[in-house]
Amino acid sequence: MIQVKGLYKSFGNQHVLRGVDMQIQAGEAAIIIGRSGGGKSVLLKHLTGLICPDKGEIKINGIDIVGMQERELLKIRREMAVMFQGAALFDSMTVGENVGFYLQREGKKTAAEIAKAVESTLELVDLRGVENKWPSDLSGGMKKRVGLARAIIHNPSIVFYDEPTAGLDPVVSDSIDKLIKRICEVKKVTTVVITHDMRTTRTVGERVFMLSEGQIYLTLTPDELFASKDPKVYQFVNGISEGDDII
Repeated sequence: MIQVKGLYKSFGNQHVLRGVDMQIQAGEAAIIIGRSGGGKSVLLKHLTGLICPDKGEIKINGIDIVGMQERELLKIRREMAVMFQGAALFDSMTVGENVGFYLQREGKKTAAEIAKAVESTLELVDLRGVENKWPSDLSGGMKKRVGLARAIIHNPSIVFYDEPTAGLDPVVSDSIDKLIKRICEVKKVTTVVITHDMRTTRTVGERVFMLSEGQIYLTLTPDELFASKDPKVYQFVNGISEGDDII
C-alpha cells in the first residue's frame, strides 16, 4: 500500500529526513514513533503529498507520487484521509456540516444521502444524534471523534492519524485508541498513526517504525518494542532522558 525508499529532505542546513525506507502493507495498522522534532510530521506530509522530497520515492498502491502535479495528486488523495491533532473542525459549521463537508464539496450525493451518511458515520464513532451541535459544545474527546468521522465518511483506503490522543486524559485516550482499532477492523483501512503515546502504540499497532536521526532506526511489533533492551528504544519507551542511567 505504501512504499518509501531513500527519502531525503532538508530545510536549509537542517537535514530532517536522511534516507527513510519503509513499507506498510494494505490493511495494516502501522505506528510511527520518535522524539519531538525528529521528522515524524515531515514524513507524514510527504506521505500525503504536501511536501516534495529532495530525493527518494513514495509509492501509494504502486504509483510514485513524487513530482506529481496537484491535479494528479487529487486522484491519489481521494484514497486518503487525515485525522488532525487538534481535530481541525470548522467552528462556523455544525457537527453534521463538518462531517458531511467532503461529500457536499464533491457534489455527487443529494442532501438526503449526505445526511444519511453523516448519521451512520457518527454512529460508528459513538456520537449518535449530535449533528446539530457546534464544535464549541463538544469536549476534546468528542471533537476527536467528529474529526475521525469527517475523515472516514468517504471510505478512504488509508487513514493517517497525527497524535490522535494528544491533550486527552488517559480514559478518553483509551476510548480513542479502541475506536481507531475498531475503524481499522470494520473499514479494513490501512492505518498510519504518528504518536508519542505508548498506550496507543500497544493498543492499535501491528508494526512500529521508530524514526531516529532522520532514518527508520528499527521496525518491530509492539511486543518486541516493549521487550527491547536496545538503549535507544528502552529510553524512548520508558521516558528516560539520555543523561539518566538505564537499569
